Amino acid sequence: MLLSDDGVRRLREALTRTGYTAKGIADRLGPVATAGVGRNDFRAALRATEERDPLATLIRLFVCAQTEPERDVADALSPLPLADAIEAGLVERHGDGFRQGVDLEPYGDDWWIVSDVPARPGRPLPADHVLGVGGASTTLAAATVRRRVGSALDLGTGCGIQALHLNEHAEHVTATDLSERALRFAATTAALNGQSWELLRGDLIEPVRGRRFDLVVSNPPFVVGPGVATHTYRDSGRPGDAVCAELAQAAPGLLTEGGTMQFLANWVHVAGEEWEDRVAGWLAGTGLDGWVIQREVADPMAYVDLWLADASDGADPHRKAAWLDWFDEHRIEAVGFGLISLRHTGAADPVVRVEDLRQQVEGTLGERVREWFGRQDWLRAHDREGLLAARYALADGVQLLQEATMGEEGWLVDRQVLRMTHGLRWSEEVDPLVLALVSGADGRVPLREQLSVLAIAHDAPEDDLVDAALPLIGHLVERGLVVPAA
Repeated sequence: MLLSDDGVRRLREALTRTGYTAKGIADRLGPVATAGVGRNDFRAALRATEERDPLATLIRLFVCAQTEPERDVADALSPLPLADAIEAGLVERHGDGFRQGVDLEPYGDDWWIVSDVPARPGRPLPADHVLGVGGASTTLAAATVRRRVGSALDLGTGCGIQALHLNEHAEHVTATDLSERALRFAATTAALNGQSWELLRGDLIEPVRGRRFDLVVSNPPFVVGPGVATHTYRDSGRPGDAVCAELAQAAPGLLTEGGTMQFLANWVHVAGEEWEDRVAGWLAGTGLDGWVIQREVADPMAYVDLWLADASDGADPHRKAAWLDWFDEHRIEAVGFGLISLRHTGAADPVVRVEDLRQQVEGTLGERVREWFGRQDWLRAHDREGLLAARYALADGVQLLQEATMGEEGWLVDRQVLRMTHGLRWSEEVDPLVLALVSGADGRVPLREQLSVLAIAHDAPEDDLVDAALPLIGHLVERGLVVPAA
C-alpha cells in the first residue's frame, strides 16, 4: 500500500470529516460548477471554493489540480500528518505550496479511488502509469452481470475499480495485475474503502492458472499495435488483437460451471475479411455461450491519435508513422471496440452471437446481458415440440414502421421495420412471415395453432411453415421482440 494501515485509517477519517465524497463535492460546488468539472472546466469550481475550508482545499487540490498553501493542505488531511502524506506520494511540494501527487477521486456513493495523476500537457505518461476512473472502466462496470457469487476475479485490476464493484456481490475477490505499482494502488483503494481482496502479480491468467471462478471481469491492455509495450495500462506486448483472443481461449479454464466471464476488447477489421468471423473464431472450441457486441469502430488514423493523446505522446511523429505503417502492412482498415460476454453452461450446443450494437441501450448493459443469457436458457430448454406448444406475446414497446410509395392503386409498402423502444432497442426489417408471427403473438394461442391458421390462410403446407417459422421464433425470442407467455 501507499500508506500504513494506520495511515489509511487517518486518511479515511480526513475524507469523511471534510465531506470529500461525490455528494459532498456536488453539494459544495452546485450543479453548474459540477457540470463544468465533468468537462474539465474548473472556473466555476475555483470560484465556489475561494472561501477556504478543508473541503474547499481538497477540491482545489485533487479535483482542480491546484497548488495550495502548506497550512491549508495539512489542515485538510488531518489527522493524517502531512509528512506521512508526502512520504506516501499523496501530495508533493510545488513552488511555495503543495499539489496532488496522486489522483484521489470520490467514486460512487461513498468510495474513493487512488490512482496516478492524469496526463499533464507536455509531460508524457511513464510506462508504469496507473489509470484512474475512465470511460472503459465505467463501461465494464455497467456491463457486468451483477449476481451473488462465491468467487470473483478481476484480471488486470489497475487501481481496483472493478474489484470494488465485485466486492459488493462476491464472497471472495481476487485481483491481478502485471504492474507492482498498480497493485500498490489497488491495495490502497481496497483498504481506504474497508475492503479486502486477494492481490496477485503476474501476466493475465498466470497468477491464477488452475483456479476457477464464478465471475471473471477484465479491462485488459487491449490496444491494437505492433506488439511494442510502452505503457503497461494499454499495451499487452502481443501484436494486433492477440491478447483478446488469448483471453477468450483461456475462459473455459477460468470458469466454474455456470460461471461468467466479461471483458472489453478491441478487434481488427482486415480488408477482405469479416470481423464477425474473426472474433467468432476466438470462441470456437471453447464450449461456452458467447455474446460479442461491437459498440464502436475507429479508423486507423483516429485510433492512433486517440491512444497517443491518451499517453500525452502525440507530439512524436515517428511513433505515429510507424504505428500507421503497421496498420497498412497488415491491411487493417478499422478497429472495433466492444464487450465479450461468455458463460460456461456445459451444454453440447453452445450459442455464439457476434453482432453490432451501436444504439443506446436502456438501463445498464449488464441487465441486458443477464436477460440475453436468460433467453438462451429458455430456448435451450425447449425443443421443437416445446417451442410449438409455447405461447408468445409481443414485448412491450415494439413498434412497426412502414415505408411506402404511392402507386396507381394507392400506397404500396416497400419496407417494414420492427423497432424496440425499450431494452436493447433493436431495429430490423421483417418479411411478411415474421410480421404475421409477431402480429399473432397475443399470449393466448400456442404457436402450433397460430401456424395452422396461417397455413390455411395462405394455402401453404403446415409442415413447411413450421420449418420456416421455428428459426424465426427463436430469433425473435433471443432479440426480446417477443417473450414467452407465462
